[in-house]
Amino acid sequence: MKRILIVGSGDVALRALPWLTRRFRVYALVRQPEAYAALRAGGAIPLRGDLDDRRSLSRLAGLADAVLHFAPPPSSGPGDPRTQHLLAALGSRKSLPQGLVYISTTGVYGDCGGAYVDETRPCRAQTARGQRRVDAERRLRRFCRRTGVRVALLRAPGIYAADRLPLERLRRGDPVLVADEDVHTNHIHAEDLARIACLALFRAPAGRAYNVCDDSGMRMGDYFDAVADAFALPRPPRLARTEIAACLSPLTLSFMSESRRLDNRRLKRELRVRLRYPTIAHGLRAALSA
Repeated sequence: MKRILIVGSGDVALRALPWLTRRFRVYALVRQPEAYAALRAGGAIPLRGDLDDRRSLSRLAGLADAVLHFAPPPSSGPGDPRTQHLLAALGSRKSLPQGLVYISTTGVYGDCGGAYVDETRPCRAQTARGQRRVDAERRLRRFCRRTGVRVALLRAPGIYAADRLPLERLRRGDPVLVADEDVHTNHIHAEDLARIACLALFRAPAGRAYNVCDDSGMRMGDYFDAVADAFALPRPPRLARTEIAACLSPLTLSFMSESRRLDNRRLKRELRVRLRYPTIAHGLRAALSA
């Protein structure tokens, strides 16, 4: 494996570059030219292309030995045409990549009522956002079976890092749910997610899905309290579900409508992952020291 193509060149991709560029020639699909500088500085070769424009992807066929697919679906619509366009562009059987890793979301499970969830649980996404991810996963699994390309699905929950904390929300005083109505939530540090995506290129069996989360297992309000305490900010007010709808956006409310606790044993056993930030407390300590 000599050449890697990154599709979706955002924060997680930039964090993966130091590991990748020491080992491979790395190409990065970019829609906006203003992103070129950061990618070049990280050692990647930018390629102009837009997943919403299938004609702009013709250069991808046969380009890389493996693909890291980090691009999200569109913000509307019933499915994920971006993944459809990418798979069509990767080319004929003779020029297909050996492997493809896709960062999905744990939203594919839908609301689980706070139950423990492993990767054998059926996907029953209840939000349009989650349903688009289910569509992407199904397309990728079919692609894996049809072509033999080794596809791995990384189902990530809330991604955080020192520069991805809800500090502005805390400063605004946005409320969270009262304790007896709160939902279970899960997290992964962006650095761990980037490293796991790289490892999955080599260690994940074909068609395998993984819950990519840390060991924290917190309720949502407790997470916001922990961030507030770490940064000496006021804890958010607590409101009942019947009251909170008037204070928050529909998107924020949608995250408060699903509760699950993720099992990450498959991640550790099969990908042999040792998390650098195994709990939120570890990540917050690192954020403060930075």
